[in-house]
Amino acid sequence: MHVSAKADYAVRAAAELAAAGDGPVKGDRIAEAQGIPLKFLENILSELRHAGIVQSQRGAEGGYWLARPADQVTLADVIRVVDGPLANVRGARPETVEYGGSASHLLEVWIAVRVSLRSVLERVTLADLIAGTLPPEVRDLTEVPDAWVSRSAAAALPPPRAGRPDAR
Repeated sequence: MHVSAKADYAVRAAAELAAAGDGPVKGDRIAEAQGIPLKFLENILSELRHAGIVQSQRGAEGGYWLARPADQVTLADVIRVVDGPLANVRGARPETVEYGGSASHLLEVWIAVRVSLRSVLERVTLADLIAGTLPPEVRDLTEVPDAWVSRSAAAALPPPRAGRPDAR
């Protein structure tokens, strides 16, 4: 999965709003706290507002806040607003693509990838994120031995020396 800057910024902004609780938070405060360019953030917040995840008020006492409790907003909800479907193939939903010949079962792989993404992103809420209490099935995934090492990075490491345990 490729996480776009827009999706990353949107989740981080929503987390700031969740952490702030009730009441409006100024866009520049969110931008500064998360290191997000303000103009980009304003566009993201506008999309989240149109989708009903964020509310806003103009003026000196204005700002942004979550439209629903943080435990009712998943990371998938936020990502779908700014990036569309969680998994797509060449810009289309996986179930709409067709393959023939030796690649005919690739459709099943793309469907499985979507299910896998959903199993994490639809379970983690903004409340979970800011509290650091990920659902057990998600936390378990982070404890898989090679979870923190990319396959390409591991392949680039030199082989372990004789008599030394493999650090990979």
